[in-house]
Amino acid sequence: MASVHESLYFNPMMTNGVVHANVFGIKDWVTPYKISVLALLYEMTTSKVTLTTRRRLNELILPLQQGPDLTFGQFVTTVEECCPQTASAVMIRLHEMADGELRDMEQFFSTLPFTAFDTEAYKTSVVGLFMRHMLLAYNKLSFSQVYKLYKSLQQYYAKPSYETPPAPNFDELDMDLTSTEDTVGDRMDKDELDTPRHESEVRNDNAPSKGPLSQKQAEYFLARQAYLLKNDENKALKPAALQEELNNMLKFNPDFAEAHYLNYLNSMRVQDIFLSAHCLLHYFDRLILSGNEGKSNGDEGYGRSLRYAALNLASLHCRFGHYQQAGLALQEAIRIAQESNDHVCLQHCLSWLYTLEQMKGSDSTVLTEDSVKMAVHFCLKYLACLGIQSLVQQGATQGRTAHKLMDALKDTDILHWKHSLSELIEISLAQTTSIWRVYGKSTMSAQQAQLLLNMSSLEPVNFGVHQNNTEAFAVALCHLAELHAEQGLYGAVSEILQHLKAQFPPHTQHAKLWMLCELKIKFERYMNEGKYHLAEPLIVAMSALNKTQGLHRKALVLKALNRSTEAYAVLQRLQVHCDQTKCTELAIRVMLSTAALHWGSSGFSTALPLLLQALALARQHHLQSLASETILHLAFTQLMLGVPEQALNVLHEAIEPVLAHGSVMDKGRALLLMARCQMEVAGFKPNRQGQADLNMLALAVGTLDDATTYFSKLNCAERLREIYYLQAQLYHTLGQNSQCKKSAMLFRLLDQELQTPAPPVSMRL
Repeated sequence: MASVHESLYFNPMMTNGVVHANVFGIKDWVTPYKISVLALLYEMTTSKVTLTTRRRLNELILPLQQGPDLTFGQFVTTVEECCPQTASAVMIRLHEMADGELRDMEQFFSTLPFTAFDTEAYKTSVVGLFMRHMLLAYNKLSFSQVYKLYKSLQQYYAKPSYETPPAPNFDELDMDLTSTEDTVGDRMDKDELDTPRHESEVRNDNAPSKGPLSQKQAEYFLARQAYLLKNDENKALKPAALQEELNNMLKFNPDFAEAHYLNYLNSMRVQDIFLSAHCLLHYFDRLILSGNEGKSNGDEGYGRSLRYAALNLASLHCRFGHYQQAGLALQEAIRIAQESNDHVCLQHCLSWLYTLEQMKGSDSTVLTEDSVKMAVHFCLKYLACLGIQSLVQQGATQGRTAHKLMDALKDTDILHWKHSLSELIEISLAQTTSIWRVYGKSTMSAQQAQLLLNMSSLEPVNFGVHQNNTEAFAVALCHLAELHAEQGLYGAVSEILQHLKAQFPPHTQHAKLWMLCELKIKFERYMNEGKYHLAEPLIVAMSALNKTQGLHRKALVLKALNRSTEAYAVLQRLQVHCDQTKCTELAIRVMLSTAALHWGSSGFSTALPLLLQALALARQHHLQSLASETILHLAFTQLMLGVPEQALNVLHEAIEPVLAHGSVMDKGRALLLMARCQMEVAGFKPNRQGQADLNMLALAVGTLDDATTYFSKLNCAERLREIYYLQAQLYHTLGQNSQCKKSAMLFRLLDQELQTPAPPVSMRL
């Protein structure tokens, strides 16, 4: 089920994906790339282009100004895609400066246009301000610095395919437009500045030296990466590349607080607990030291940073399962928030408090209800809706009826759409998909998953992101993959998993969802086909992602390999775990597997109490799929105890939901069991004619034909061999010799292929 608290943490840096960066101490300067942008602006202002082309160039100019420096080849290619004529003019302008003399570059800066309000370059516009910044920075350069800039421009123009050279190696780099005092991180080492570029490349061809980003470039970079991490992690830089960029940024300004926070988010992607905590603490330390917060209490100031620092630290430990440390950090955040009378922070703390109790396996219903009431009182719509979704999730595990849960979600969905809470809408649909799946309604589950995947995102479209790639989408796609696998549609499953791998690469934080889903599907397929030697190696990989799921699959493989003692020990461990965590669904599956172990030693009467207990739990929690599976186990037990009439009556109760919502494997097993019950009720005995009810036997033959259709979809050779064996005997009794020979031939072919003994009476369901 989707986690409804995946994004429940206070992010003081980001609001709706926009970074509020305060890049103190980072100064602006002229680089060859920025001269290229100035040349583009000059041509846009002085030349005549069509209105459509001008609009395309206007859309392009802001990313060029605020984005990182591009190589000359990348810059020209980008401009050519919008306007080849303007790109040609820019290249001619740069050629005149690079192949000319120093005075050509000097003259270019002296002729930068500042016109009236009829063009883009008026003084207070974005373009005009950029020109003024560059002109002022250029005018502050000494002659030697201007010469170094000129040589850098020549190198930039001469090597269009190389990486962008760093900022010019000025001896005394001081271009601050507001202050002339040195600050931390403003000056680079003199030896590093005076090193020619070609020597740097000789030292390390793969890692050329990089200069610091300007304020606008840093803000743009952080805003873009933070937005992509939140909405479409696949389009963000990979963790290693992003870490390298942030390290370069912090190299020139170690007190850049927002860079530390993005470093924290990046470390969370790769589950690096040490670096995550380190960067989070550094962020709040730098935020306090920035001098923007002069009060010790109140809405702003040291107190606010400290309490939210403790709250973020608590959320970090929660995500890594460090419950004791999370509790201590949460207590600290609550204490500071109470001293400051910060009700909003206290409400966030309460939300994390009941989340922490849920993670521990405790009943946190009362805490959650109190949190919802307080959130409504303080008009915190997001937290209130999130709390209701958490209550619905708890209700699903506690056995509440489906209609009550859906009514609660319907009421909150009205608020979601009213206030455009896109993230909560996605969580609600993913949660509905999971609830229907738990309750055994596969059709409704698939419908809700399709509804989520076809929904247009309400988030503003930034950086080319049109739809959120959040945990909710991953959960819905995984449900669809498993639902298709249950119906034997492995071609569709392959396409869904391929899409998941493209949308959520292995380095993303939600990739473990499809990894576990893929392993489960492969495991079930191998088990259905009887390839236990291929299913067993998957247990190790599955245990790495989910220890409980791995243990359960290990017990299934051990049982299939007739290693009953080892399987029973594993099932007992799982039973203890289920009792502690109150995981009803897994507890029922453990009971069914334990009952199947008793069948192997002919302890059918011993299995009955376990099956009755499992049936009571399944009905109490409205788990229709598990209830139907338990009834199949009960019917098989009664058949083996010699009461086929009672088994057939019980089976009629479960056959309808199994055929409507069950998997192909469950449908085949149910029909095979029904055919065997019909044969026993008819009084069928092998090699005896005229003593059985022929009408009932003919009905059993038809039932076996239907079962053959389902098992053929899954390539269950052992099940098909058993069916052909029974059909051959039935056709022989009914006097249908041609059909009997055909079934006998199919049985022989499968028997030779499997090379395992085929018992006349199967001891498994």
